[in-house]
Amino acid sequence: MSYEKVKQAKRLSVGTKQTTKLIEQGKASEVFVARDADPRITSKVVNLCKKMGVQVTYVDSMKQLGKACGIEVGAAVAAVANE
Repeated sequence: MSYEKVKQAKRLSVGTKQTTKLIEQGKASEVFVARDADPRITSKVVNLCKKMGVQVTYVDSMKQLGKACGIEVGAAVAAVANE
């Protein structure tokens, strides 16, 4: 499962604001989107990824994504930054 990539990432951005900033700066190598997150939140990030050529990987739930990111709450989106 792709959660391993999130757990092993040296640099990680969690949440729409930080993730969007990372994508805009061209520093995101892969973006993870929770399937159960609100599409109004995630669609902007997904569209930006398509525009910038960043790989989008869908994961099962916000809870699992948050856990993989090492936070107690769910995460709608997270990005792995380039080294």
